[in-house]
Amino acid sequence: MNRVHFVPLALSLGAGILTCAPARLPSALLYAGTSPTAVATVVPPAASPFVHVQILAINDFHGHLQPPTGSNGVVLAAPADPLASSRDARPTEAGVSLVPAGGAAYLMAHISRLRAENPATVVISAGDLTGASPPISNLFLDEPSVLVMNRLGLDLEAVGNHDFDRGLPELMRLQKPGCSLGDCDSGSFAGASFEYLAANVIDDSTGRSVFPPYAIRDLGGARIAFIGETLAQTPSVTGAGAVTGLSFADEAATANALVPELQKQGVSAIVLALHQGGMQSVGGPYDGCQGFSGDIVPILDKLSPAIEVVVSGHTHQAYDCVLAGRIVTSAASYGRLLTKIDLTIDPSVHRVVEKHARNVPVTHDVTQDAEVARIVQVYEDKVRPITGRVVGYVKKTVTGNARAARIASCETPLGDLIADAMRAATGAQIAFMNPGGIRADFVATHEGRPDFAVTYGDAFEVQPFGDPLITMTLRGAQILALLEGQFGSRQEPRILQVSTGFSYLYAYDRAHQRAVVSELRLNGRPIDLAKAYRVTVPAFLAAGGDSFAILKIGDERKKGPTDLDALVSYLGKVSSAAAPLDVPPGRRIEGDACK
Repeated sequence: MNRVHFVPLALSLGAGILTCAPARLPSALLYAGTSPTAVATVVPPAASPFVHVQILAINDFHGHLQPPTGSNGVVLAAPADPLASSRDARPTEAGVSLVPAGGAAYLMAHISRLRAENPATVVISAGDLTGASPPISNLFLDEPSVLVMNRLGLDLEAVGNHDFDRGLPELMRLQKPGCSLGDCDSGSFAGASFEYLAANVIDDSTGRSVFPPYAIRDLGGARIAFIGETLAQTPSVTGAGAVTGLSFADEAATANALVPELQKQGVSAIVLALHQGGMQSVGGPYDGCQGFSGDIVPILDKLSPAIEVVVSGHTHQAYDCVLAGRIVTSAASYGRLLTKIDLTIDPSVHRVVEKHARNVPVTHDVTQDAEVARIVQVYEDKVRPITGRVVGYVKKTVTGNARAARIASCETPLGDLIADAMRAATGAQIAFMNPGGIRADFVATHEGRPDFAVTYGDAFEVQPFGDPLITMTLRGAQILALLEGQFGSRQEPRILQVSTGFSYLYAYDRAHQRAVVSELRLNGRPIDLAKAYRVTVPAFLAAGGDSFAILKIGDERKKGPTDLDALVSYLGKVSSAAAPLDVPPGRRIEGDACK
């Protein structure tokens, strides 16, 4: 495929100098309620001259240049929220309103508006800017997303696990132009005008971080330091071949070790952009912090108090909190929200005297940025002949988001559909699909399409990895161990989606992060713990991904089609314009981990 390239357009972000220093390091749906925004204040000295700095932050953009659809493309507004009365709001029977949000041209418009209010602005991303992206970005090796971020004036990107999906050399190529995976026709791609940061990602051959660990921004006499990190568990959630030769150090220890060095440079504030996160309890407001939990919590507990702001990501959840005097934020995913952080600094004593944070919905009631819209349109036109082909029909929207659908067991209709497609493609008895591999919903109706049509582009957006299916033999006892491993040491369970005919129960003990799994059945009969069964999983899981190490020992392995090809083929067989596919009935899994 011929690729279209644009010369990146770097924007000035106000007076300041961006400096970076490499270092050798030590060995869903979002609910708008009435919770206050994150605020932490220290009373300033009466006569101090203050500098007001604005940080605009996103995370988990994943190349969503077009407005996302389904549960990925809205925020929920409570009746008291002004969003609920906006022109695009769609009331629901539950009393809340769905408000469309996201899209790069709208994101640029909101950034421009906020930047105009304070030129002393830095724009950052807390990881996964690229990877797991829709075809408009993915089919061009995510170059379109880099070009758009150049136009947006992004300053810094703390690497995320999905930024490594194509390996470190390709990520470095996005930073510094070069050949794309051996395809050397990319001379017109000038690379990112923003800087990647990776304090805790170590090249085993050199012992040094693969990108600078931090950057310092000088704004009006105040120096702000930004440390960038990804989650230490990146190897368990990324294809093994993509991170070979890299080590991922402890997040808190790495950041804390940099604090004395930064303080010697006279910084007034230290911000950690960390691709690890948490979540609120179900129904928590997008601009609040209700029942906060998750894998980021023990990291926060160990961080130096000198790190006053943590911009986080990875979980695709929205929150802004003040925890032990520290602001902690996340802007959901796919550009639906933009976090606005305001710091008031007394540079004479290198001190933050006031800090505020709030999540701003990227609504569609603004005029899109014309240049970003133009770039997106050119790539959209290029991919349409591939993505516009109709591959099936669904009777109504099929979601893969358990939290959005309020499904207590964590089983989702789209998860069931994908597992059924995997089983049909390989002839296995059971198929398991990892929920993290399901990236979007199937939306039943789109303007300008036949009713209920699903396109190849829709299927690609749902399963963008193109992961081969692996069928293996597992004993019943190993299947039981696999299901128990969904809980294990992780703070939030990762419930595998299962194919028709297979069912089980679990009793989840959230306090101890474990569950009792029982009543395993296949076609109504109990699973025999000593018997062998043929089981299909994506190659990522087969290699032990998501910490499911038990799958590495499955034998008699056979490689099948990709997950995407299996889904497209299945839709073509089981649906038509006259008989669109209904949502799978569910009830294969009984439990309450997603309540």
